Amino acid sequence: MLIDSFNWFLNFMKRNLLLIFITIIFMSFSCASSSETASVVSLQTSYGKITVKLYPETIKHKENFLKLVNKGFYNGLLFHRVIADFMIQSGDPNSIKAQNGSSLGSGDVGYTIPAEFIYPQYYHKRGALCAARQGDQTNPLKASSGCQFYIVQGRVFTEIELNELEKNGAQKIEAKLFQEIVNTKQEEIKKIRAEHSQVKLDVLRDSILAEVSKKMKTITSFKFTDKQRLDYKTIGGTPHLDGSYTVFGEVIEGLDIVENISKTTTGSSDRPIEDIKILKAEIVK
Repeated sequence: MLIDSFNWFLNFMKRNLLLIFITIIFMSFSCASSSETASVVSLQTSYGKITVKLYPETIKHKENFLKLVNKGFYNGLLFHRVIADFMIQSGDPNSIKAQNGSSLGSGDVGYTIPAEFIYPQYYHKRGALCAARQGDQTNPLKASSGCQFYIVQGRVFTEIELNELEKNGAQKIEAKLFQEIVNTKQEEIKKIRAEHSQVKLDVLRDSILAEVSKKMKTITSFKFTDKQRLDYKTIGGTPHLDGSYTVFGEVIEGLDIVENISKTTTGSSDRPIEDIKILKAEIVK
């Protein structure tokens, strides 16, 4: 009887081994997916609740934001910079005890976060959660502030406006490529100039332009995807910021609150006349 039972068990395992294996794998993926989705944060503001989802791909920004939320860092901070049809910004630790009318926006936590551009998958559509940062002159690598963020309100763009933005983007890339190639040919340029040969300079210039043109055919980063175009023409956003600031999440509830905050009356440095606070930030799941 014992042997028969054992043989039955072996036969059962052989018949169902694949099913068991699939079940284990499925459970593993379920656990992984669960941990990836555990990145939703609620921002209870004095205007109402804004709920944001953090993208798993921008892992450094996600982990840093969750860390600060866990510490209660954002509780009591102001939306210190608000621009209608553009964005609302918060995260300056100096804003928690700021006097009325004082200039804000320079506070930080003593570190920056390397840029995480997941583009064009994530872009500056309405409701995008993005990291603020210092300007390009002092921050050429576009590293993000360790604490300050903004939420895009933006506006709707026309097809013509988007085409013009693409054109401007292409021109910037062309200019950058041209300068990079010129930098590699400084000795040659000096030699030609010493010869006072304008003809040779023109030939060199044309060869550089031809090289730039060839490289531009392989670059598409300045072009909007169909999804971007649709969003920017319908819900709106700030497309001119794409590829320059890290987008690490988006609003999944409370876009009306973002809009109401963006319309508030502001004073100097775009600070709202009436203090608008993040009363409490907490991880939802």
